[in-house]
Formats: sequence, C-alpha cells, structure tokens
Amino acid sequence: MKYLKLGPTGLDVSALCLGCMSFGTPALGGHPWSLDEETSRPFIKHALEQGINFFDTANAYSLGSSEEIVGRALADFANRDEVVIATKVYIPMRGGRNAAGLSRKAIMTEVDHSLRRLGTDYIDLYQIHRWDPRTPIEETMEALHDIVKAGKVRYIGASSMWAWQFAKALHTADRHGWTRFVSMQNHYNLLNREEEREMLPLCTDQGIAVLPWSPLARGRLTRDWDAVTARSDTDEFGKTLYDTTGSDPVIVERVAEIAKSRGVPRAQVALAWMLAKPVVTAPIIGATKLHHIDDAVAALDLKLSAEEMAHLETIYTPHGVVGFV
Repeated sequence: MKYLKLGPTGLDVSALCLGCMSFGTPALGGHPWSLDEETSRPFIKHALEQGINFFDTANAYSLGSSEEIVGRALADFANRDEVVIATKVYIPMRGGRNAAGLSRKAIMTEVDHSLRRLGTDYIDLYQIHRWDPRTPIEETMEALHDIVKAGKVRYIGASSMWAWQFAKALHTADRHGWTRFVSMQNHYNLLNREEEREMLPLCTDQGIAVLPWSPLARGRLTRDWDAVTARSDTDEFGKTLYDTTGSDPVIVERVAEIAKSRGVPRAQVALAWMLAKPVVTAPIIGATKLHHIDDAVAALDLKLSAEEMAHLETIYTPHGVVGFV
C-alpha cells in the first residue's frame, strides 16, 4: 500500500479509500444491493489487511446503519488511532424541520449522532455532503470550526459543488480564521471529467486533497456497456450520471481493449488512469466482492503508457454537470 498526506495536513492516508455506502441494512433505508453487517465485516477486515487505513461513510447511508457497521468492525479489527474515519452531514435523517442541511443546529446535532453510531469520540474527516443554499456559508463554517475546536472532529472536507462555492467557503474560513476544508470528494472518472475544468485546478492551487467518488463510474468501466447488474437495475441516482450515446460506450470499449492487452481486469486500467493524475489523493472504491479490493490495490502498481492514457482520453466529449445539480 502507498500512503500520502491528506492535502495540506500531516495526516497519512492510504492511496485508496474504502467507500462504505454498500454496507448497511436494507430494511433501514439501505439500497437493495447493500450488504448486511455479517456480510460487510470481511470487506473491512480485508481492506485493513491490504493496508487500507481510510474508510468513508455518511450519516445518511442506510439511515445510519453504515456508520454503525463500520464503527463496530473497526473497533474489532483495528487500532482506532491508526485508522482514518470519514463521514458526512447534510442529507435528512428524519422527518420534520431542521432535519437536513448545514445549519449550526443540524451540524451540532448530526455530529453527535455520528459519533454515537461510529462508537468513537472523534471523527477524522467530517465532510459536508453537498452545498446548502439555504444556510449562510458563514454559519456553516463557524459551526464546523467549533466542532473541530471541541475535539469532536480532526479535519473537515467538502463534497460535490460548484468551484465558486468551494472557493467561497475557503475564503470565508480564511477571512475569519476558521478551520479550512482540506479535501474535496467529487464525481470524477473516465466517463465524466468535467471537474478538470475548474474544480481540480482550484484544488491543485489550494493544496486540497481530491477523493473522487465513483472512480469506476458505478461499475460501468468494469463491464460491457450493455451488461446489467442488480445495482444498475435499481440505482436510480446512478442512472442519471452517464450517457448511453456519445463517448461513454466508446471509452468503456477502450478500457476493455487495454485491459485485454495487459492481461488485467478492466477495473485496474480505469483506476490506474485516475491514480496517474497528480491531483488525486485517494479514489473512494466500493466493494461488494472481495476481489474488488484486490483489483484496486493491484492498480497502484499498474502504470499506463502515454499512448494508453491518450487512447483513453482523446475520445472524451463534454458532459452536463451531474451528481449535485
């Protein structure tokens, strides 16, 4: 395993982050493809055995049961001081008023609930899941600063938003002397590279860690374009992310070509392309089969040639921004 600093911090994180959205109880609001606790635990253990020390979940994943599963597994399999736990806030966790968003009340409430579910007294990386247009950014940033100073959170990060919004949040923190975001978790992969226009250059300029979600495009980069899985059939959000026309199917074919010529799974090629980007710190990989973790780890040592990189990139056509709008 390779380790890098998380953006401008002194924190060491593995070059792969295990995404834990697939771990949860379907009956508690999880996805149909979610793995229950007994099935999930071997994945967390195997990730640790492979050197992964970075785990990403969210309060809203399976209505909190993902946090519970991750927290209990890490308590059993790892030394808390050696692992990095990331979670998120923004999506509503209940009905009624003040149940969502990034108000001071919501942040103060949800961080305590996440700490309880994770079974820990601190969160390493607390991320805002989306931008909240209904709350002044000053209120959000001050509340995040306060939970850092209270010792509940070590670092703060953000997720998918417009680059101008992220720049505004960074400027607000700087202007008031509050804690700054150190990471950006955004939608980035071979099928959607729109973040290369503004967000990734901003992150490079500001030294922000980039933690792409869906680096394998919901698995589309790992199989034939027309192949169907249980997840692709039921993932309504995922159905909004990729095009059935244009460059997407062609890029999938090119990934397959290079994988065949290299004698490796397609997932390794798609991840090797991403890992070659200096701006990327740690892609957030999902796993519902143990070999998904092994393929991701193997991708760390797969170096694509300049010709292979160009073969994957040159066919790309512009896409609409998706994933947060």
